[in-house]
Amino acid sequence: MKKETIQIIIVLMSVALIGITIIQYVWLRETINLNEQNFDANVLSALTRVRDKIEEDANSLETVANYFQPKSDSPFKVDNDPITELLNPAYQYTDEYQRIQLGNIAWRLNPEVGLKSISVTDLDRNLKMELSELGIKLDFDYGIYSNSSNVYTIMNGSHMVNTINTDQVSEGGEIKSLDRTTHQVSLFSVDENEPAGALRVFFPKKTTYLLSSVLPSLVSSFGFTSLILFCFIYTITVILRQKKISLMKTDFINNMTHEFKTPIATISLAADSINNPKIQKQPDQIKRYADIIKQENKRMLNQVEKVLNIAKLDKKDFELKITDVDLNDLINLAIEHSMLKINQRGGVLKAVLGAKKPVVKGDETHLSNVIHNLLDNANKYSANTPVISIQTRDARNGVEILISDQGIGMSKDDLKRIFEKFYRVSTGNLHDVKGFGLGLSYVKAIVEAHKGKVSVTSELGKGSTFTLFFPHERVTFA
Repeated sequence: MKKETIQIIIVLMSVALIGITIIQYVWLRETINLNEQNFDANVLSALTRVRDKIEEDANSLETVANYFQPKSDSPFKVDNDPITELLNPAYQYTDEYQRIQLGNIAWRLNPEVGLKSISVTDLDRNLKMELSELGIKLDFDYGIYSNSSNVYTIMNGSHMVNTINTDQVSEGGEIKSLDRTTHQVSLFSVDENEPAGALRVFFPKKTTYLLSSVLPSLVSSFGFTSLILFCFIYTITVILRQKKISLMKTDFINNMTHEFKTPIATISLAADSINNPKIQKQPDQIKRYADIIKQENKRMLNQVEKVLNIAKLDKKDFELKITDVDLNDLINLAIEHSMLKINQRGGVLKAVLGAKKPVVKGDETHLSNVIHNLLDNANKYSANTPVISIQTRDARNGVEILISDQGIGMSKDDLKRIFEKFYRVSTGNLHDVKGFGLGLSYVKAIVEAHKGKVSVTSELGKGSTFTLFFPHERVTFA
């Protein structure tokens, strides 16, 4: 897949996700607004019913008359008051209808009388009952506000003596909350005159209640959107990873073709030379060309063997021939084979084999290949004269091998991926570094198959150090 195609997919999916998120946000906000409107309508309906009951109770002549009994300390005792004059003879009526009518006339002549006749117990009971019937079971603060005195005469089930500094409010409620609440109805309103007061209700947890009403939708929307986002990111990650693997495989095929091309050309040239009549008369030349063919054929077989070994390692389809292996002796043999290439470049290979217990349980062939691969890499990735050191040392329950060079080094990004198949470190200006990118993945697989560990430290321009640990015994855990 082309890079431009991947970028277009990312842009389109990002736009789609943003669009879905915005639509869900708008939808949830509209749902909350609709729920709030329904809630406000239900509260208004409940308050209206409570108001009707309050005004109905105020029609009782006995209720109103209680505030006009001639007491010396009564705040309602007023000389020549028309209501008092009306009640004194009217209170003797026995006809219930007439008594109600006179009571109604009384609070209409003075609405404040009706406000003061409200029963705290009935008010509290009626509010809870009406709200509960409409499915509203939230905690709330309520108060009866007097427009004439600008104070709350009743608040949360109590007559208010001093409303300036009161704490008679429910959790989360304040008097200021009642002052700014939108849930209120006027009380004892006569014609176009100002009502005597208002019944106000405030719900401290209204916002939480409204949000909880859409919580299932909110959680499900967030969950599904997150799932889509995760799948999108994962898919893009897989596509990019596969693209990198594809590039590495292409590079691998190109390198493999190049590696095979040289020996094939050499074999072809040697075969043509042997067929030359002049050469056929020279046994020494025939033997020389035959040796060349044999060496190049062996070289190709080694390359094929590398590829096959990696395939076996991937499938875990290989067996280790476990014997006692002396790592010091194994390294000495590897040094003998590697010195020729290093000497050709004028390089130096130092060996400090300090391990006193170098014998481990392992496969000698595979362990030898590991050492050869690391020494070969140290030589190939040295831009100038190779300076390589290899040492062994005793470690807890095993042996460590350290192979260091002063080559081109690796970046942090390279260090994270050098053990991946087909991955090759960028060589900068070095153009003679050949290989399939399989060496280090093979090293890691073999070391781990021996229950060991491999690690690397490196710095660009200063070289790298590979550290291998092999236990004396291959302990297999169940």
